[in-house]
Amino acid sequence: MRSNLLNRFILFLSLLGVVLFMNSCTEDTVNTVSSELTKTYDASVPIGWNELLVEIDRYSPGYRPPAAARLMAYTGLAVYESVVPGMPEYFSLENSYAGLNLPAIEEDKEYYWPACANAAYATMFRHFYPHIVQNDKDKIDKLEKSFNDKFSYKTSDEVLTRSIAFGKAVADAVYDYSKTDTYGHDAYKNPRPSDYVPPVTGPNGEKLWQPTFPDYTPALFPYWGKVRTFAMKEGDLRGKPPIPYSEDPNSKFYQQANEVRVTVNSLTLEEKWIAEFWSDDMFQVTFEPAARQLAIANQLVSNEKLALDKTVELYAKLGMALCDAGIANWYTKYLYNVMRPVQYIRSTIEPGWRTALNHPYNDLKGFTPEFPAYPSGHSGFGGSAALIFTDIFGNNYQFVDNCHKERYEFLGTPRSFNSFIEAGMENAYSRIPLGVHFRMDCDEGLRLGYLAATRVLQLDWKK
Repeated sequence: MRSNLLNRFILFLSLLGVVLFMNSCTEDTVNTVSSELTKTYDASVPIGWNELLVEIDRYSPGYRPPAAARLMAYTGLAVYESVVPGMPEYFSLENSYAGLNLPAIEEDKEYYWPACANAAYATMFRHFYPHIVQNDKDKIDKLEKSFNDKFSYKTSDEVLTRSIAFGKAVADAVYDYSKTDTYGHDAYKNPRPSDYVPPVTGPNGEKLWQPTFPDYTPALFPYWGKVRTFAMKEGDLRGKPPIPYSEDPNSKFYQQANEVRVTVNSLTLEEKWIAEFWSDDMFQVTFEPAARQLAIANQLVSNEKLALDKTVELYAKLGMALCDAGIANWYTKYLYNVMRPVQYIRSTIEPGWRTALNHPYNDLKGFTPEFPAYPSGHSGFGGSAALIFTDIFGNNYQFVDNCHKERYEFLGTPRSFNSFIEAGMENAYSRIPLGVHFRMDCDEGLRLGYLAATRVLQLDWKK
């Protein structure tokens, strides 16, 4: 009798354990998504869209630095948020930005994450590029359709429709947030505002930047320092004071100017190669310097065959770092208004001096970008990208930059690097043999670029 009671008690405990286990499983799975994880897909969608972005960037009016970097940042954020529900080890960044209100997925429904990303890219491109030529708009439509056609063989119509709707809704929400940035939104429509008049002298009587020889183009984005950042703090934006202006031949300012003059006047083939390889200064000739870093990223993603999750992380971080580096650089440029080497050298040292920056398609020779010298924007973009690439790919990653491999108008022969820091520094100091920056411009530009990337990496990306 006692044995039967014991056996019944053991059977009861066993059944109770089974019931509790089943309830536990139900509770654990009630909020899970039946979708495959984002990391199970390849990077073909972001690669395709970012290759198109680099192509469009070359010809899109108004989207020269730093406006293009802002476009890349918001696009990268939108795509990241469109697939992060399938990345359980990652956080959404929604709570990092007051006023950003993102749609949520239906927890019990399936999503096809490449379709979400495709829809987000297409939507953001249409938002940011309403003014490009019809041929480029057609490329956007064609790329979106080509991916969706492929997806239709890999998932159901119901899942594809739901995924496209979610990607578009996320992109619309991110773009709505971007519109609340008064100084950044639509600034590409008026990159050289006529109401800006550059100051002639500084508080100590020093001569300041003015539009430069030979084209004297007005100031580009003089109010960009007021654009909203993604990660940098207000106190980060103010660069260190430049070397004090002086016309004394024994002064540091004069010596830095003379370094530029002597370097340009006696360029070696290697220096000429480096200067032209990184310049990316001319609208409709090459992409601008922020998109140059995107073009490098495209090569790296393809070479390493990154999965979709790591790829969207890379592009989001890169875009934000480039954007913030541009804001900090432009804030500091128009704070100190340091004149360009060509202005100083022609007035103080060598009257007929020219830079080494020549337009290959017209007669414009020896020109300079149309904004103050200090700090260097190229250096900021190069430095910020170097740290983001290092974060994703490691400290000693050897690579070849093929960005200008097929170009014939300048020395675009690929260059090899032992690390991203090495490439970023070469990019920065290439501005000296080109004749458009002082060494101090490159030093401070790099510092601000490193700081921009550091702040982005400090955001809550992973759980």
